[in-house]
Amino acid sequence: QVQLVESGGGLVQAGGSLRLSCAASGPTFSSYAMGWFRQAAGKERDVVAAISRSGGITFYPDSVKGRFTISRDNTKNTVYLQMNTLKPEDTAVYYCAAERTIASFRVITKGDEYDYWGQGTQVTVSS
Repeated sequence: QVQLVESGGGLVQAGGSLRLSCAASGPTFSSYAMGWFRQAAGKERDVVAAISRSGGITFYPDSVKGRFTISRDNTKNTVYLQMNTLKPEDTAVYYCAAERTIASFRVITKGDEYDYWGQGTQVTVSS
């Protein structure tokens, strides 16, 4: 079992940047595919980035492609989300998620396929 703790959220002006971190407990972090999701008030939870166990495969929806970058450091048990050129519509609670998988190159984009979730971190982008 893995526990996830997000950090790095906050208030930023439109056009600014933030880097979110998600620290995972346990010695087998490299066995987990990871994802970042967000949920704005009154809206469904959506994926914003996902990364394979190895870090070699990533996924981004069109809404963030070119602005967000997911990465991971398996030596530090941490996954990151670099968010640039932020927009007011990026305002949401951001969650990281983990799913243990055998496949090194598997990327998981659906929330219901993840078993482990962090508590979330608020990102607010002012116009």
